[in-house]
Amino acid sequence: MTRRNGTAAYLAVGLLFAVIGVICFSVRPILIKLAYAYVVDPVTLLALRMIFSVPFFIAVALWTQRNKEHRRLTHRDILAISVLGLLSYYLASFLDFLGLQYISAGLGRLLQFIYPTLVVLLSALFLGKHPTTRDIAALFLTYSGLTLVFWHALGGEQLNLWLGAAFVLASATCYAAYLVAGSEVIARVGSVRFTAYAMIVASAACIAQFFLLRPLSALDLPLPVYGLSLAMAIGSTVIPGFLVSEALRRIGANQVAIIGALGPVTAIVLGYLGLDEIMTPLQLVGAAFVLFGVIVVSLRPRSLSGLSPTNS
Repeated sequence: MTRRNGTAAYLAVGLLFAVIGVICFSVRPILIKLAYAYVVDPVTLLALRMIFSVPFFIAVALWTQRNKEHRRLTHRDILAISVLGLLSYYLASFLDFLGLQYISAGLGRLLQFIYPTLVVLLSALFLGKHPTTRDIAALFLTYSGLTLVFWHALGGEQLNLWLGAAFVLASATCYAAYLVAGSEVIARVGSVRFTAYAMIVASAACIAQFFLLRPLSALDLPLPVYGLSLAMAIGSTVIPGFLVSEALRRIGANQVAIIGALGPVTAIVLGYLGLDEIMTPLQLVGAAFVLFGVIVVSLRPRSLSGLSPTNS
């Protein structure tokens, strides 16, 4: 079937892929929290996720090699893909898994979603791209919202809240740094090929980390943990990863980033329904500030050129 860029049907499919991809990514923190109920640690859980997902990425990498239009990767490309894969899909994912030991799935997703504002800050610091008035307003809204979200922590209701939040914010920072540094590489090698290769490198790191830090007996886990890991690998890693890549190609980064605002909302709703998580009215107002601030910064084309609304 011939694709006609710009037609209503073509764009509608892109919007649908973006919505499904964002929702699938939002299920991941719920699956992580459910797995933690079985006393599994982050190192083991992350390794299981990668063990189940890496065969799909290997298959895609082999498939992309058959495309004669792709130019041969240079040593520089391979090094860049490896470093960026480790920064985002390994380090950012591991920090996210660590943080979700201490905070709710909804809050974790909300904190992860501030990455567009972090991209603005990092671009200003390292690329000399000074923020506009719109950027500054978006940053003010975002961090005012975070202040409201964490206001109750000052009363000591959650002793480990700040530790968990620090891990997740570090994860979001790693992902933002990856986006700032990786846009040129992605444009050069292609998003699908880049994602497949970077995920293979990250998977190798996660699996090697497990064998270095854990005995094989750590894999003696209840069957539901394997089921949750498989669901996380396929439903919240492989499928949404490629859906979002195709959505980016069809409708562009700005629209996908705005649709990404569904992510924290979905995680909060799913956490309420599936994990009995709650958020106070003050936190909900703060979440609205964060989402609105991210949408404001996402509406400016230069800020999010080539960005994806999700991390791994």
